[in-house]
Amino acid sequence: MYAFEFHRASDIDDALKQLGADDEAQLIAGGQTLLQSLRQRLAMPSTLVDLGGLTELAGIERDGDALNIGAMTRHAEVAGAAAVHDAIPALAVLAGGIGDAQVRNMGTLGGSIANNDPAADYPAGLVGLGATVVTTEREIAADDFFTGMFETALGEHELILGVRFPVPRRAGYVKFPQPASRYVLVSVMVAETDEGVRVAVSGAGPCVFRVPEMERALAADFRPEALDGIRVDPGGLNEDLHATPEYRAHLVGVIARRAVAAALS
Repeated sequence: MYAFEFHRASDIDDALKQLGADDEAQLIAGGQTLLQSLRQRLAMPSTLVDLGGLTELAGIERDGDALNIGAMTRHAEVAGAAAVHDAIPALAVLAGGIGDAQVRNMGTLGGSIANNDPAADYPAGLVGLGATVVTTEREIAADDFFTGMFETALGEHELILGVRFPVPRRAGYVKFPQPASRYVLVSVMVAETDEGVRVAVSGAGPCVFRVPEMERALAADFRPEALDGIRVDPGGLNEDLHATPEYRAHLVGVIARRAVAAALS
């Protein structure tokens, strides 16, 4: 570790002020990724601005046909909240499968999506459910929020306040985890919404993506069998010691069928 300034933000304005005062400052929410990056010197901010005391950024609330979740809400809270189980059970399943108990009790929704790790769970959840990211400056559709590997549409001094999830007619989330880390090897969120069917994939590529051919098939026939014969092109998919692009492409089809079955159950 190395020397840096640490500032515990008293409110949102204070956090933004600290960010604006130091071009090398970074926000820390749950710290599940950032602390590891600091230890390995992959990140070396001059100042850490801690959001842990901003209780106004945490919480879960049902508002008509939408579920609002604050950026500082912990994964364990999402997994256990009655409002989430009632409105979007698939989202509770997603949150309950992240990492282990320690990670779920420290990691936050906002921290996860701001980091946009290609092996994270939440990107598929947001894109698959057609969510909207609410920031200090604007509202960003999930389709436009995740822009590339570890990249998002967030501006330099823009802070995530929360995420608004439309309540779907039905949805299912299934992931194939890397056994040791429980990071996503491939995961799929399938949702039938008022605007149509959405199929979003995490883990397979550098960034979350949708599968339009699967969406069209499921719009016509919402059953796992409707996906028979649909293949995902392995070109551009991730390759590492855990899986080849071809294996990940195969898994997308397998996991998508399971996600549809989960939605139907």
